[in-house]
Amino acid sequence: MRIGLIGAGAVASYHCTAAAALDGVELAAVCDIDEAAARRVASGCPDAAVFTDHRAMLQSGAVDAVIVNTPHSTHLPIAVHAAAAGAHVLVEKPMATTLEDCDRLIAACDSEGVALTVGHIQHYLPEKVAAEKVLASGELGAVRMVRDNRSTDYRPGTRSPWFFSPDIAGGGALMNIGGHCIDRSLWFGGGRAVEMLATTVSRFGSAVETDGAMMLRLDNGVSVSIVVVSDPATRGDLVTVVCDRGIIEIDPRHGTTVHADGRSQLIHRTHPDDIQSAFTAQLADFQRVVQGGAPTVPLEHARHVVELVLAAYRSAEEGSALLLADAEALT
Repeated sequence: MRIGLIGAGAVASYHCTAAAALDGVELAAVCDIDEAAARRVASGCPDAAVFTDHRAMLQSGAVDAVIVNTPHSTHLPIAVHAAAAGAHVLVEKPMATTLEDCDRLIAACDSEGVALTVGHIQHYLPEKVAAEKVLASGELGAVRMVRDNRSTDYRPGTRSPWFFSPDIAGGGALMNIGGHCIDRSLWFGGGRAVEMLATTVSRFGSAVETDGAMMLRLDNGVSVSIVVVSDPATRGDLVTVVCDRGIIEIDPRHGTTVHADGRSQLIHRTHPDDIQSAFTAQLADFQRVVQGGAPTVPLEHARHVVELVLAAYRSAEEGSALLLADAEALT
């Protein structure tokens, strides 16, 4: 499978290394409107061609599949162009910035008969996989509550300007970082959200939210609380899963700990290769989907994540809880 990487941003090198590690996969091209950035990434794969226009890359016949690693609102048009050219699509999260665009993306790939997966990397990170294995074993009983606390940095100048554009990014800290939190919280909680109550804060003169909090009720009764704070004194990324017979704490800085009956057990210790191994596993999953397998992350789940971010924005604007039966209007 010859892959074209579209977008030479922050995680591009992980995709490049993943392609080099897998049998039957080749990073054949790198495309970015910034040619120098594309060449920097392509230097890690000497045989990769460099393009500054994804349409020219698709028309060249150099690729069988693409990884769409571009600003959020561009996911749909680029993926549609790829599907029309017969190229399979792995699109980074979020799938799109509206539900209508999510549905258009799915329909475009279906109609052209190409595979589609969404890069929700949380499902491949070793510390998260270790937690899911414990939950699946049933040893801790049912999940009752999930708490997700995440720091970020949305001060001007800390990230590319497009992140601060509502039209391009589709939102701020909740669309970007909060999407990860929603994704993993639903995964660990084992259900779909039916109610959302959210607040957002815009600081630093930002046109998008820099901080936010979400309370979700899942259809299985699990409650989820998510807080994303920009530029705190103490940085953090901690998921706590409360079960009947114990608690799992997941922190990529340290690892995954199971605590039950007053005793703790570290079941995964963080390793420097954890992030890269996750990107390699994600690309291997994409390869399996292209070959006819089912994706680790269902498209309905990826769409639901977008639905919930949009529901959070509406809840924050209205100052009240939102029942998700009403959220289909958020297109």
